[in-house]
Amino acid sequence: MSDRKAVLVVGAGDATGGAIARRFAREGYIACVTRRQADKLEPLVARIEAEGGSAHAFGSDARKEEEMIALFAQIEKRIAPIEVAVFNIGANVRFPITETTARVYYKVWEMGCFGGFLMGREAARAMLPRGRGSIFFTGASASLRGRGGFAAFAGAKHGLRALAQSMARELGPKGIHVAQIIVDAAIDTEFIRENFPERYALKEREGIVDPNPLLARLGEFFILIHEEFRGTHVVGQHKLLASRCTVVVGHEQARKDE
Repeated sequence: MSDRKAVLVVGAGDATGGAIARRFAREGYIACVTRRQADKLEPLVARIEAEGGSAHAFGSDARKEEEMIALFAQIEKRIAPIEVAVFNIGANVRFPITETTARVYYKVWEMGCFGGFLMGREAARAMLPRGRGSIFFTGASASLRGRGGFAAFAGAKHGLRALAQSMARELGPKGIHVAQIIVDAAIDTEFIRENFPERYALKEREGIVDPNPLLARLGEFFILIHEEFRGTHVVGQHKLLASRCTVVVGHEQARKDE
């Protein structure tokens, strides 16, 4: 049992989250993937198993504290210790500021930031007694800069970045690696095609990138920062050019505040 290890991907879909889960599964990790509707994860689980890996699907709502607590407890008790936890919920919506209701803003923050807090806290609770582990948060262009129509999304992503920075400074000296990985581009997925048709129609100009080479490199990159960057206590950014997209790692490890 001691050599078994799990990767948890919260917000595992057909793009980034799925690519991360598949890559860790090929490395020998048991992939525990979750989204609100577990049946939507069946193709991903089947693909991981077809590639020789092991995977378990869970239906859970990352915004619900009791569900996050139960999810971690179930995986830790019945499957394997969680060595890597990845928060990959997007919550990307577009509304003019005058049309952004309180409900929309709160819901986006709840999904994109508060859910990250709940996952990050439970991951820390599981990993700290072992003195090791990695907690990763995926970010977007909105983690670095706002854009017209994306006030809610940018607010949530900026908050998630601050959460990652604070956790890294607190947990880094205790052996827990925390980083935010910023994918500074839109990936050509069904979500983008359905929710942003006007932008997708101009995808070459808007920087929407081909998912195949990008997702393959993203999976490798998550493995790299888990395996290679542990124990480095610096705050900075590491960049990887992937296709036409820049992947920025906000490698927010611990240091003394200046």
